[in-house]
Amino acid sequence: MGRKGNAHPQARAVLEQFKYEVASELGLLNKVQQVGWENMTTREAGQVGGQMVRRFIQQAEAELAKEVSNQRQ
Repeated sequence: MGRKGNAHPQARAVLEQFKYEVASELGLLNKVQQVGWENMTTREAGQVGGQMVRRFIQQAEAELAKEVSNQRQ
């Protein structure tokens, strides 16, 4: 994760854990553990980051839909 300096320490820990979960689901966890994030290919790191962003968007959309639904009731 590139710009960690501005994130709250607790948020950083949650994002780091999430990054490892996504890497595991993509079958990249063993490589991360063997060579570290800094030695992953750009493509591999991009797969992890891209999947994280997709999930953040899905979560935001779900929360927004729930909020809109609650306002209509």
